[in-house]
Amino acid sequence: MKLNSYWLDTAPAFAHGVAGPVEGRADVVVVGGGFTGLSAALTLARQGVAVTLLEAGRVASEASGRNGGHCNNGLAVSFSGVAARYGHERAREMYQAFDRGVDLVERLVGEEQIDCGFVRCGKIKLAAKPAHYDSLAKSCEILARDVDPQVTLLSRQDLAAEVGSPVFHGGLLQRQSAAMHMGRFGAGLALAAARTGARVHEQAPVTAIERTGARRFRVTSERGTIEADRVLVATGASTHGPFGWFRRRIVPIGSFIIVTAPLPRDMLDSIMPGRRVCTTSQNIGNYFRLTDDDRLVFGGRARFALSNPKSDEKSGRVLQKTLAETFPQLGPVPIDYCWGGLVDMTQDRMPHAGERDGIHYAMGYSGHGTQMSVLMGRIMAEIMTGAATVNPWRDRAWSAIPGHFGPPWFLPFIGAYYRLMDRLY
Repeated sequence: MKLNSYWLDTAPAFAHGVAGPVEGRADVVVVGGGFTGLSAALTLARQGVAVTLLEAGRVASEASGRNGGHCNNGLAVSFSGVAARYGHERAREMYQAFDRGVDLVERLVGEEQIDCGFVRCGKIKLAAKPAHYDSLAKSCEILARDVDPQVTLLSRQDLAAEVGSPVFHGGLLQRQSAAMHMGRFGAGLALAAARTGARVHEQAPVTAIERTGARRFRVTSERGTIEADRVLVATGASTHGPFGWFRRRIVPIGSFIIVTAPLPRDMLDSIMPGRRVCTTSQNIGNYFRLTDDDRLVFGGRARFALSNPKSDEKSGRVLQKTLAETFPQLGPVPIDYCWGGLVDMTQDRMPHAGERDGIHYAMGYSGHGTQMSVLMGRIMAEIMTGAATVNPWRDRAWSAIPGHFGPPWFLPFIGAYYRLMDRLY
């Protein structure tokens, strides 16, 4: 079993990074080489903007390349709750931004001919308890009426044609959602940005960002210093570098994943006949899907801990137990990959994007980042170049989380609370 991301291990290497030092000047410096940063760099380069991207490690090697492989529409929180807080029109705009994000990913895959197995398969949110099914039924009614007429409620009987598991009580099908190979998409997006003119520096962690004028910045990395007119910070749950203001507003939460060896087709038909991507309704839930080389990807919080090799292996054992309970017909299936990553969770579980002290930013996708990161990279790039583009996450306060100054010391307490909620409700 490899303690490495399946997506990264099976993706082509990005061989078009700039080998020399970070130096000179650029119109825009993008900090972070995940999907947000790569999408922004590609958008800027297409417009003829001189853009340099600085990535601390390998492009798309953190959250973008360490997730469950879903490209889903729909908010991370209830639509009705968002509507109560921001009004129905703003809630519709936020919800539909995720639809636009999936559409943009599909369009980029076609335009740049990225071989990543993108497929519009739809997502099912699975009811882990009968009461959860009742909640999904109410959500389905609201969504179908107000924002997503294609959403469908699946009874337990309907679900048998989609997911071969005895533990679920129905589900909510959102047809706009998709799946793809995250590593191949990330490599393809990076290649597209470099081919279009973006200068991409890997292994260039940023150590300082200084404002030197009204629209002048000096960005220092371990590979050199560059001057820029504008800066976009797209670091997500970065635990290093000069990003303390963001770290006080983001909780890095570990999410863990295992991937089986390739499975026989009759077994795949038994467990996932509908070939959807799936998530479960618990607070500490799971998510799973099949790959285009006949593996099962199965992930979840597993443990409220950060990711490291020892933690990943412990979490993998928890996931194996849950996998056996979810699909008992699999038996002791071989596991080829096990890894973890950090989710950039915000207090309201929604993205945040805007400008602070002249520096633009987009992050905080809270586990729903694949499509939204690609969309926000494009939107923030357009905003920085003066286009009449509307940021769907505009005009929202982003306060620091009380008591949070660095490592999330409170994660075990949050985990205990959510486990209790999952037992009681």
